[in-house]
Amino acid sequence: MKNNILKLLFGLVLFSTLTISCTSDLETKPLVELSLEELLQQDPQAVEGILSRLYGSFALSGAQGSGSSDISDDAGESPFLRGIVNLQDFAADAMKNRWGDNGLDQLTTTTDWTDQNKFFRYLYNRIFFTIPQCNNLLSILPNVDVENKEVVISEVRYIRALAYFYLIDVFGKGVLATEENFGQSESLPEASRQELFDYVESELLDIEPILLPTNTYGRATNGAAQMLLAKLFLNAEVYSGTARYADAATYANKVINSGNYSLATNFVLNFSADNDTSPEIIFPLIADAAVSQSFGNTTYIINGSLNSATMPLADFGATEGWGGHRSSKAWYGLFGDLETSTDVRAGLFWTEGHNYEMEDYKTWTDGYPSIKFRNTNTTGASTATGFANTDFPLFRLADAYLMYAECAIRNAAGTDMNTALQYVNEVRLRSNASTINQSELTLEFIIDERGRELNLEGHRRTDLIRFNMFTGSSYLWPWKGGVKNGTSIPATYNLFPIPASALQANPNLTQNPGY
Repeated sequence: MKNNILKLLFGLVLFSTLTISCTSDLETKPLVELSLEELLQQDPQAVEGILSRLYGSFALSGAQGSGSSDISDDAGESPFLRGIVNLQDFAADAMKNRWGDNGLDQLTTTTDWTDQNKFFRYLYNRIFFTIPQCNNLLSILPNVDVENKEVVISEVRYIRALAYFYLIDVFGKGVLATEENFGQSESLPEASRQELFDYVESELLDIEPILLPTNTYGRATNGAAQMLLAKLFLNAEVYSGTARYADAATYANKVINSGNYSLATNFVLNFSADNDTSPEIIFPLIADAAVSQSFGNTTYIINGSLNSATMPLADFGATEGWGGHRSSKAWYGLFGDLETSTDVRAGLFWTEGHNYEMEDYKTWTDGYPSIKFRNTNTTGASTATGFANTDFPLFRLADAYLMYAECAIRNAAGTDMNTALQYVNEVRLRSNASTINQSELTLEFIIDERGRELNLEGHRRTDLIRFNMFTGSSYLWPWKGGVKNGTSIPATYNLFPIPASALQANPNLTQNPGY
């Protein structure tokens, strides 16, 4: 159960040797000057507690509740997962936010991106909070006696690799901070996207056979490493200039054929408060209304998509509705007529009192709120809570199916179209959508099916860039470029600007072109 890892996380606050990150990627100092050996004398589970603290860095703002922050940024706005959703989904085609916050407005309309935008800084700072914490622990672990040491070290390396993956994807460059240079006072040199790619690939290849096939819920398995490798290789042409679709298919296939995962019979289970029972989720980011309260985990998605004045909050397990997020026809339009569609996924929009067209992205009733994520159980009773109990499925099996199919369509060695068609139809049949035939299985179909299946799960911007649909004018969506019907945006927007604060802290860093 997910509470096991959470109890470890919050039982260790006073014993933490983790470090607080500031703007510089290396300016870190221990919170408590206490050796790991001393920690182990006081608490035999200290290593596991610190490890769970590292996992929590992706979903929580800080270890002391929703108002605490590990970084010197807003505790509510800055959590890692909230940054992933903002920069992947709200900056892309399907989701829009109406709050008009400085910086968030520029994200949701893909306009006026600058190195001063606080939402870019938030994610950069979260990345360089998590990485040094991993380096700190990795610099100590080889010298202490820890049960299953090799596995624990591999988990820490996985957490670090995951943080680096987002650096590669979102910013395209940074610094390569490891346990080897941890504590170094000099500013590290800039590492290119290729250098970071090579490092993450080597790390994942090294730890994949060491990680366990099954683990405590919420902790990394070899399946989680295989999914991250598949993601890395699927986007390799964007990241490194060299296509690696055969490698992506190899690792997607490892996940599929492991026997450790199966599609949940009920699609909605993956996004409900009892999704820790789903057989499909490979790697979750944990939420718990009692012990891991955060405005940056699925609470942000659920409460932000509800309106207390117009929607029955209790039906979704919530006590608050913030009236901020709506999807656009770029998402629900993929299902055709929502009223006649048999696709379960087509029913996960709140249409009552809302307009199909998003004439004004700041008008709540323009566009349909997504009710894909909810804080209710699929079985048994549910109690409405202010914070979510719903875990975020960062990686799940349906994505592996669709990745394999895309690789097959792209003629990757070791794939076949019959298997690809089988996988796609399994995903569709699970949601009561009609099956397709071989001639319909095209790249155009796959990018749309990824939208139907995976939207609001932190993949959309990356997918559109891989399909050459994000920048330019070949694909327009509502309010792209700040225009109601969409307009072209520059190719420089395929990367976000390096935050000004990071450039100031490390003179070796340079800005991405066009900013």
